[in-house]
Amino acid sequence: MSTRRDALKLGLAVGGSALAVPESGLGQLCLDDGISPSTVPPSPPTRPFIAPLFIPPIAQPVPEDTLTPRPNPGRHQRYAEFRPRKFYVQREQQFLWLYHPDLPPTPTWGWDGVSPGATFHAYYGEPIFVRRYNDLPEVNTLGFGLASTTIHLHNSHTASESDGYPGDWKDPGEFWDHHYPNYEAGGDERERMTSLWYHDHRMDFTAPNVYAGLSGFYFLFDPRDSNNENDPSPQAWRLPSGRYDIPLMLHDVQFAADGRAVFNPFQTDGWLGDKWTVNRIVQPYVRVEPRKYRFRVQNGGPSRYYELFLSSGQNFVVITTDGNFLERPVEAESINVAVAQRHDVIIDFSRYRPGETVDLVNRLEQFEGRGPSGRILDPGDPILRFQVVEPAGPDPSRIPDYFRPMPDIDLSEVVRERTWVFDYDNRGLWTINGRLFDNDVPAAEIKQGTAEIWTIRNSGSNWSHPVHIHFEEFQILEWNGRPVRRQDVRGLPLRGRMRQSVSNGMANARDSTLQSRKDVINLGPNDEVKIFMRWRDFLGRYVIHCHNVVHEDHAMMLRWDIVP
Repeated sequence: MSTRRDALKLGLAVGGSALAVPESGLGQLCLDDGISPSTVPPSPPTRPFIAPLFIPPIAQPVPEDTLTPRPNPGRHQRYAEFRPRKFYVQREQQFLWLYHPDLPPTPTWGWDGVSPGATFHAYYGEPIFVRRYNDLPEVNTLGFGLASTTIHLHNSHTASESDGYPGDWKDPGEFWDHHYPNYEAGGDERERMTSLWYHDHRMDFTAPNVYAGLSGFYFLFDPRDSNNENDPSPQAWRLPSGRYDIPLMLHDVQFAADGRAVFNPFQTDGWLGDKWTVNRIVQPYVRVEPRKYRFRVQNGGPSRYYELFLSSGQNFVVITTDGNFLERPVEAESINVAVAQRHDVIIDFSRYRPGETVDLVNRLEQFEGRGPSGRILDPGDPILRFQVVEPAGPDPSRIPDYFRPMPDIDLSEVVRERTWVFDYDNRGLWTINGRLFDNDVPAAEIKQGTAEIWTIRNSGSNWSHPVHIHFEEFQILEWNGRPVRRQDVRGLPLRGRMRQSVSNGMANARDSTLQSRKDVINLGPNDEVKIFMRWRDFLGRYVIHCHNVVHEDHAMMLRWDIVP
């Protein structure tokens, strides 16, 4: 029986059908079968904290009449109802990127010359339209990845044709139109999200394509989270905004002796690098004033987990998880970030004097791509330095006592229960319910307007799976058989000290992130979780998959459809 590993080898052999690699780069850049990250020569040395943090530009709209051809409303569900008010164009390109002054410029993929791509500032009630051109070279000179892409806005409530379904790819010279209604699920304001991200989701090649640079941020705002810390409206939360609202995308990368990034598509457990990057810069620094900042922490993968601390011992004030506001802010000494997870945190630097520094440190031990060991290291690895400078003015931002309630769970809406078992078949392939991903056949057909209960189980005893479900958010009912009761967090005081990390990977009902809406659930060895989901507003094809994207590429993904 053939395996995906065989298919990749065939692709390398024929050059054009799956993976085009220059002969001179095959051994060095796309590493030989069987080589694990632990046997790869270490990256060239780099000095920490000498390069400034790259902060992506804000995406700028273009006039609709500059789009040729014009948008086709017939391709999009409910287009007339959610008529776009702004239009954007992005071009996927290959370019040279300077990860660090001690490394030479590295061939990279991204949008319009930067990686991460431009950050979208979008607003509920303001639909947008994004046309993405694939301008990547037909002949791949990176040594890994495939110049064929489909961009997923994770985890937007978006119709299937704009979701970035893994089988909806575009090749070099083609474009794909995305319609983002910026509409809360079911029209319920309690379903609003905030920190999203977009990334390539090309079937079989998500890991190398995202590793190559195809990712970016997408922020949603509303009258409460208004993107204005000086907002005079009494309903506005006045969270830190503007240059005090900073996205942080984490990737670990391995570099060859000549400074190029390396990746092994045959290492099916997962891929770990030995250089920490934030917004594609190795161990950068960022200057901060002695005031409050909002940092949107995003794990871009492909396989590493993080347990983040501040070197000063200061706690984080956590306000979101997976792009969803908690009911109340929570103070935590660390945040655990599995692949694709997000936490928005507030850090108040007013306790520091200009000239002092604080490091963001990862203390979670991980030797292999299958998942972390669970051991917390001391002191760990610093990945970003905050350099405190003189204040530019007063700090008008605030941290409210309360954000918004969670949507109700009505179990009378449930029409069916399903179980999804994540496992390994010992042939280098990862499975769900014993099946490999089939682009053409849905594993489930779900009736629009219904609710279901899903049980998601990790049958492995020595690997972890951050499981992502497209389109709808879910709420957790049980973790390893223990009920997760929302009343356990109602009434928590602001900044209630929590000795445990803010993580959805702990069977602890007191952890407020378990009470929130989520789109990624981090299953450790032998974990089982039961969740509640509704299916509203749009029809079409979606997927559930492991967001250790190496596992996803090696078939740990299933298609499910929303049907009338």
